[in-house]
Amino acid sequence: VQLQASGGGLVQAGGSLRLSCAASGPTISNYLMGWFRQAPRREREFVAVPSRSGISTYYTDSVKGRFTISRDNAKNTLYLQMNNLKPEDTAVYYCAADLSPAVVGNPSLWRFWGQGTLVTVSS
Repeated sequence: VQLQASGGGLVQAGGSLRLSCAASGPTISNYLMGWFRQAPRREREFVAVPSRSGISTYYTDSVKGRFTISRDNAKNTLYLQMNNLKPEDTAVYYCAADLSPAVVGNPSLWRFWGQGTLVTVSS
């Protein structure tokens, strides 16, 4: 599985960005895909994940109500719509994929990773 993240950039606080993650490989629809982020001098953390069908979604508390995750299985693409961005959202955002991570919120249990896209939110 190969993942290519895009859509990061510099935005002012309160602004919006939409991240995309294009996946390639066999039977991508069987994989769970999610977003993680890593801020400077901090560990990588879970942000959000949808179910394989995209019907159910799960978010870390700090982004609930501001971020929306979705996946388009026809396009093998994962999205993260980020609204009302805050300076504390500044980080490199990574998409990840795995058939069945034992603990979804633990990044060390995901097998495949994209290269990351930088999101910078200015105050």
